[in-house]
Amino acid sequence: MPRLPDDDERRELLERGEQQARRLFHDFIDFAFSENILEIAVGLILASAFTALTTSFISDILLPPLSIILPLNRNIDEKFAVLKAGPNYDDLDGYTTLAQAQLDGAVVLAYGAFINKLVNFLGVGLTLYCIARIYQCFSHDPIIKHTVKCRYCKKLVSDRAVRCVNCTSWLDGREERMR
Repeated sequence: MPRLPDDDERRELLERGEQQARRLFHDFIDFAFSENILEIAVGLILASAFTALTTSFISDILLPPLSIILPLNRNIDEKFAVLKAGPNYDDLDGYTTLAQAQLDGAVVLAYGAFINKLVNFLGVGLTLYCIARIYQCFSHDPIIKHTVKCRYCKKLVSDRAVRCVNCTSWLDGREERMR
């Protein structure tokens, strides 16, 4: 039969558990409020807002005039193709909207939504690239790092490197001249 701890042992165990809980809490506070974590959190919040702004710009301002210029007769994100019609499909008129086709249970290929998301992705990527280039003009810390392939191990290394960090071969051709 297990022995029950006496009051001194019980108090010691409680104090030890309390110290470990306090240490865990203080470690978490140190981690959560360290500079790097706060910088990452602010960066993620800004990136989320920036993505929403760029998506709105492309979906609400850029694509509607593009739909008018191209003979699409509706917004790009509403373009779809019916792969298999639903039970209420009308052969003369078909489906007028993507939502109508989906409500009817039709199998649709919503290529307009894909084009919309693709243009959003390209817009966000291009804008971030432009911001990185502008930042690089005013800062000494490069964001865009230029690389070259090592002749021997075929891995990417900095174009400023003298030796490959992977296979330690000389990148300026010294090994070729020695032979």
